[in-house]
Amino acid sequence: MNIHDLEAFVAVVETGSIVGASARLNLTQPGVTRRIQNLEDVLATALLDRQSKPLKPTASGREAYEHGRRVLRSLEDLKAGVSPQGEVRGEFRLGIMPYLSDAALALPLDGLRAAFPQLTLRITSGWSPRLVEQVARSEVDAVAVCLAEGLAPPDELARDDLGVQSVLLVASPGLGVPKQAKLADLSRFAWVMNENGCGFRAFIRQSFEAARLPFQVGVEALSVDLRMSLVARGHGIGIVTPGAFADSRWRDAVEVIDCPDFKPQVRAWLLHRPPAGRLGRPIALFRDALIDGLKLPMPLVS
Repeated sequence: MNIHDLEAFVAVVETGSIVGASARLNLTQPGVTRRIQNLEDVLATALLDRQSKPLKPTASGREAYEHGRRVLRSLEDLKAGVSPQGEVRGEFRLGIMPYLSDAALALPLDGLRAAFPQLTLRITSGWSPRLVEQVARSEVDAVAVCLAEGLAPPDELARDDLGVQSVLLVASPGLGVPKQAKLADLSRFAWVMNENGCGFRAFIRQSFEAARLPFQVGVEALSVDLRMSLVARGHGIGIVTPGAFADSRWRDAVEVIDCPDFKPQVRAWLLHRPPAGRLGRPIALFRDALIDGLKLPMPLVS
């Protein structure tokens, strides 16, 4: 069996297309197709359902993919094991949702770079549902995500529970939100929020729907600084992590709202596909540093 044929098959399954695999492997599309056909000839079975869009593996193909991925990971581990001084080399593809990048990215990444200087970090940002799909398809090596309480990660993924994460409710003093508010009070105002896909936005929407109260998003913005500036100018209620609030230049222009019957929170997870192999130590270091970085005190409501 040819390792290059196996690489092509794994790339097609993970990207969902010949085109995607071609771009990943820097091969022509006919070249990828030939390698898939070679592997199918060796295994004497069809590995891809060529009628599906995107391309999906057959039942035999799914089994071949799982074995093949482990074989390729083992080869990477072998290369890392015989590298000079046993250094971990290659790429570490890490996906991080915006909330966690706002909260605690600097120190964990600094620690990774210091401990594994030969490891190339490739960081992507995205919303949790998309990142979970990407790590399940091995498009990234590990992801740090937030999921609503009660929503568990897929069974096939290794997971580390990073604990429940909360945010602060903030508003401009001039907006008129009671500092000691009830959920019904909050429903009378527009909100300044992340785009759809944010776990906190989903939590807030579901809470309002369960109480049969309206939830209006006045402004969508991805940047924390932009959202805080919009909140400070009275465009609506916002949410912010304790760390981002402490570092924000707008913190003196907003006030923290206390709502005893409404505490937006989600559970954070670090997910990867087993086995971790050569990336076991980098994943563990990043996990521990992220946990430490998330242990920030919540400011008191005056």
